[in-house]
Amino acid sequence: MTTAVVPGTFDPITSGHLDIIERAAHLFDEVIVGVAASEHKNGTGPLFTADQRVGLIQEATAHLNNIRVAPFETLLIDFVRAQGGDVIVKGLRAMTDFEHEFQMAALNGRMNSEVETLFIMSAPEFMYLSSSAVKEIAALGGPVNGLVPNCVEKALRNGF
Repeated sequence: MTTAVVPGTFDPITSGHLDIIERAAHLFDEVIVGVAASEHKNGTGPLFTADQRVGLIQEATAHLNNIRVAPFETLLIDFVRAQGGDVIVKGLRAMTDFEHEFQMAALNGRMNSEVETLFIMSAPEFMYLSSSAVKEIAALGGPVNGLVPNCVEKALRNGF
């Protein structure tokens, strides 16, 4: 059995994240979506708590039978080890993503050479999409339908 970990902050999960998770679910026996606490990412705290993000991801992935969602506050490679993971799956939108993710993959490989990192290219319709952009659009009252799963759109609209 091969277990993949798809890590991220997912603040909030977007349609692009969901696409990567769904594609990983077709490739691996089990997929663990690792929700990083990231209390101080980009100098600010997350919009949604870790528990809220876990709940939204569980709702958005309920149609997939080989997904588990778990929060973590450790190094990613330690989380992967603790979960029995074999592979880290990362989505790539652009070359700027690749530079950062390549460095992280190299560091994770140095800390545990038995865990591979697999990059999945974003679908073209999601290459521009980020959680930051979604939060900004939502904060200014813009439409986020199609950019995020329905449960996230509802949470953003209702001030979750």
